[in-house]
Amino acid sequence: MIMRQPTVAGQFYPLGIKPLKKELSHCFRDLELVSEDVYGIVVPHAGYMFSGPVAAYAYSKLPEADTYVIFGPNHTGYGSAVALSTQTWSTPLGNVETDENMGEMLAGTIIDMNEIAHMYEHSIEVQLPFLQYRFGNSYKILPICMGLQDIDTAREVGLEVAKAAEKSGKKVVFIASSDFTHYQQHEAAKETDMYLIDALENMDVEEFNRRREERFATVCGYGPIVAMYTAAKYMGANTAELLKYATSGDVTGDYSAVVGYAAIVLK
Repeated sequence: MIMRQPTVAGQFYPLGIKPLKKELSHCFRDLELVSEDVYGIVVPHAGYMFSGPVAAYAYSKLPEADTYVIFGPNHTGYGSAVALSTQTWSTPLGNVETDENMGEMLAGTIIDMNEIAHMYEHSIEVQLPFLQYRFGNSYKILPICMGLQDIDTAREVGLEVAKAAEKSGKKVVFIASSDFTHYQQHEAAKETDMYLIDALENMDVEEFNRRREERFATVCGYGPIVAMYTAAKYMGANTAELLKYATSGDVTGDYSAVVGYAAIVLK
């Protein structure tokens, strides 16, 4: 079995099993773990001390599924423009298999099978311990890393994945990994992010994309967000809700240059 080894354990989240479980327990502190009729979520991907408690808001509502499709941006520039991994992924909490059956359904689409894009990328890896904390390792994942993020590509990716999910007959939930505004003053970042999130709460990815371009907003996973929304809407989602917003300044106390984090659920 070819294994995708963790590359940011010890950086973005603890390397040891006990410290990682303790960190995750801290992230979920005071949150009730329920299984709601959620089709998709938007979650951040920074170090757990910064964005973990925000991500936990969305994960606390997640239903158990056969497969979790995780769309993440490609920060490294390696590999294919839109890349699917079919390796088994490892974290300190164990191994998670990819859904090779659904992956095979995507052959011949815009999505390449390419492991190089995933090799050093953190945006998908950091989501796995959250899933493992809630559901163990009994499900499968479909990790899709996007270097090409324009709205047409993102829509196509979301649609192809949704069709594969529908064809599979499985319970599939979609996850978009993205931080919001990067390295702006707290109030400016929050104002821009709320402007973008308003469009997302209205389920309007075209308006989200227009506002992002209008503000030159530094949302790193805008393509994964559009892909996830496209897939979730295809499967029946018709409402979106912001559960939590915070910035890195809320943790560090330094509000001069922050990163914004949001937890959004689609039902």
